[in-house]
Amino acid sequence: MLNTLEAAPGSTKDRKRVGRGPGSTLGKTCGRGHKGQNSRSGSKRRIGFEGGQMPLHRRVPKRGFKNIFSKNYNVINLDDIIKSKKLDSKAVVTPATLAQAGLIRDNNLPLKVLGEGELENPLTIEAHRFSVSAEKKILGTGGTVKLLESV
Repeated sequence: MLNTLEAAPGSTKDRKRVGRGPGSTLGKTCGRGHKGQNSRSGSKRRIGFEGGQMPLHRRVPKRGFKNIFSKNYNVINLDDIIKSKKLDSKAVVTPATLAQAGLIRDNNLPLKVLGEGELENPLTIEAHRFSVSAEKKILGTGGTVKLLESV
């Protein structure tokens, strides 16, 4: 089975055989033109090099601000927890169970629960942060809120 595998037609090219005489169109200068930086061996130009002209990344003004103290969270709404068919409504909802259900992507980030959606049944949720509205809704239905230590 594996010994019969072949590359798709047209997906591979023959390598360029340069310096094989004038009839090959790649003889003498081997397709590099005459003289100049790029005709020499070992010639490399860095990405973005524009021949000495001020490069684009230096011509364009810098904009914006990146807050180095910002914290990223896995964010989930109560609505998503309620609608999920992979979560047991009577079990404790933790970041691990949410990751297992595919509701959050990165299990290494702390979890924040937001309050969009209406709760009918009490839920026990463990998270690193809760919005005020989420906490109010969870406690209002008789559920419990447990704060986990931040990472």
